[in-house]
Amino acid sequence: MLKIENLHCKVETADGEEKPILKGLSLEVPAGEVHAIMGPNGSGKSTLSYVLTGREGYECTAGSIEFQGEEISEQAPEERAAKGLYLSFQYPVEIPGVPTITFLKEALNAQRKARGETEVSAPEFMKLIREKAKQLGVSMDMLKRAVNVGFSGGEKKRMEILQALVLEPKFLILDETDSGLDIDALKTVSDGVNALRAPDRGMLVITHYQRLLDHITPDRVHVMANGRIVKSGGPELANELEAEGYDKYLGEAA
Repeated sequence: MLKIENLHCKVETADGEEKPILKGLSLEVPAGEVHAIMGPNGSGKSTLSYVLTGREGYECTAGSIEFQGEEISEQAPEERAAKGLYLSFQYPVEIPGVPTITFLKEALNAQRKARGETEVSAPEFMKLIREKAKQLGVSMDMLKRAVNVGFSGGEKKRMEILQALVLEPKFLILDETDSGLDIDALKTVSDGVNALRAPDRGMLVITHYQRLLDHITPDRVHVMANGRIVKSGGPELANELEAEGYDKYLGEAA
């Protein structure tokens, strides 16, 4: 479903220098599978999520990104989103003045329009949003508030997963979704993610810690260091990393 081959990417730093971040990364995530990427700070995990979704400022200098058999590395972020790529941010942005419920309706209809589908009517959307919000314990009062403005960390992450439940993307990239969550919020968010598992949908879960993977059991775990994948294995690899850390993989990546 998602196939990355020998990907090299760089970013321009604040002082105008170009810094290579991804250095020959290869990864394949089939439909129906959940893969986790773990690694230390600075290994390139978040950069990978930005590159996959087309964030400005990141230049790919070699390699390829195929999504459902189509090369997408030159496509705009909105094109990739319309094709079904979704990124849950580590630090969700605030949008003052825009009610969350309005934002969700506009996002859903923008994607449907881009795919040549009929837009959802107001009554249809209200039925949909009530159903999905209930799954995550999101109140209508929260939906009326501006996007992420004044929300706690847990509330912001719930909203990220609510967006995914509404948009029903074909492939989810979850960038440190567990960051800032207490135990109860972690379980709620994880339940929402697990509800999105499907035979025709793939997921890439980026995390530092094994605790998220207690709730979202991955099919494969990959260790990232120095801009590339240095080790892959089953779910048990996450337990090994929790116990032993990343030091030995940093040596291999050097």
